[in-house]
Amino acid sequence: MNKKWVYKEVDTKKIEEIKNKFNINELLATILVGRNIIEDEKIKIFLEPTRNDFYNPFLLPGMELAVNRIIKAIEEKEKIIIYGDYDVDGITSISVLKKFLEERNLNVGVYIPNRLDEGYGLNKEAIDEINKKGYKLMITVDCGISGLEEVSYANSLKIETIVTDHHEPLDELPNAVAVIDPKIKTSNYPFNQLAGVGVVFKLIQAIGIKLNLDEKEYLKYLDLVCIGTISDIVPLIDENRVIAKLGLKLIDVTKNIGLKTLLDSIDYKKINSMSISFGVAPRINACGRMGHADEALKLFLTNNKQEAINLTEKLNEYNKSRQDIEKTIFEEALSKINEENINNQNSIVLSGDNWHHGVIGIVASKITDMYFKPSILICFEGENGKGSGRSIPGFDLHKALCENSKFLEKYGGHEMAVGLSVSKEKFNDFKKAFQKYADNSNISEIVPIINIDKLITEKELKIEYVKELEKLEPYGEANKCPFIAYKNLKVDSIRVLTDGKHMKLTLKTENNHIMNAIGFNMGYRAEEFLIGDKVDIVGTLEINSFNGIEDIQFNLKDIMKSI
Repeated sequence: MNKKWVYKEVDTKKIEEIKNKFNINELLATILVGRNIIEDEKIKIFLEPTRNDFYNPFLLPGMELAVNRIIKAIEEKEKIIIYGDYDVDGITSISVLKKFLEERNLNVGVYIPNRLDEGYGLNKEAIDEINKKGYKLMITVDCGISGLEEVSYANSLKIETIVTDHHEPLDELPNAVAVIDPKIKTSNYPFNQLAGVGVVFKLIQAIGIKLNLDEKEYLKYLDLVCIGTISDIVPLIDENRVIAKLGLKLIDVTKNIGLKTLLDSIDYKKINSMSISFGVAPRINACGRMGHADEALKLFLTNNKQEAINLTEKLNEYNKSRQDIEKTIFEEALSKINEENINNQNSIVLSGDNWHHGVIGIVASKITDMYFKPSILICFEGENGKGSGRSIPGFDLHKALCENSKFLEKYGGHEMAVGLSVSKEKFNDFKKAFQKYADNSNISEIVPIINIDKLITEKELKIEYVKELEKLEPYGEANKCPFIAYKNLKVDSIRVLTDGKHMKLTLKTENNHIMNAIGFNMGYRAEEFLIGDKVDIVGTLEINSFNGIEDIQFNLKDIMKSI
């Protein structure tokens, strides 16, 4: 599929000014300007954030009320319970708050709904269980903002609730003791994109300030806060960047036995946002997907090395099981796409009996990435179907469900990702209606766009320049690894690797300098090019080290013949 390359327009005078003022190279300065990081203070915080760059937590709505109620619980030694989510954000939120409060000598229980049986968020059956155990104060983390009915039910049982969340609130807020959410419309907080664990961090920071604690009493949890923040794919800018940048430094020397054991088992050479996103997060999320979120929580809470080793082995097993199930569903989905001859349609809607609904969201993402079309996968257990959908930029998937809601039992989500429930009886009608909606949405005209940070020349192909780009890390949402383009390179050699899956090239610059390039999952494109062809490439810059010799490599995003 052809992709559109879009080059950012930048102010060359501003690049020169920033380059000189901050003593950085032109490549890095260009990327900062292209991302509108141009004010001195913003550049300083972006490149080298410190613990002084956190906002005042009491600017968050509901914070004062929540802190006062929790301090009352500490003083009166109340028994409280944390109600959280089963993903990485939820697990780290629970771990941080539980550890912090237990250090204040509170008796702290935990409730995590089972993803497979209960689904996301508060539910009345869980609140009944909490009531039976005698809890009178419940703190939600990474959930609760839409639980109006459930919080009212808790109130009827004389259970007080403090809601901490980061999801979009409804027009009405829960009738809780306090509701802390940076997205509340009346909020004066300077940044509204915190993860759930980021909101929890602000809560313990506020409690620490109120109790005149040493700041290390809450800053020491930034390792877990960082993991939850990176894993939840919130924008890694502003205060999230401060959390992630400082947290990654703390992870390198973490005193959390479970986290260290898990990291050791993954064996990444370098701890960065990639090792968290692709190493730690899938293993924690696998627990929730397979219905064992409590095992991940135990790992972060344990102080016993052998228990940490045993739990890490379980997490790795769950992740392997998740991968096997995912592979099976993916292969079945591809087979159905071919059988039903729907790869030429504007959308992909598939169903399967007993597909694991904790995993189909990942498969939907893969299908969407592969075909660049919105996709919905439904797993049926008997007559009831649960599903997940993923979209492409330019097609509002949530709106598409709204327009076809008469066929659905339940649905929710946002423009790019949704969850839904549909009966087997209405599935085919929904499928036809959804496909008709997609047909009328001009999806075939939507072209994938590659936003290029800089077109470079040979003088900028310096190892020290590429190394300095590390100052842009951690990479994530709203701060992607920069895409760099280079034009008019001559193909020196080309071959495929791993049974034709990947493409490996050597390319000659205008001065006959040889540069390596690798195109993962691009092996099918090797036949488009011959030795001697002139090509333009775009991708990310990497440093390869072999036998003590360092060299620059392009990790390709796209390649085309030069015009």
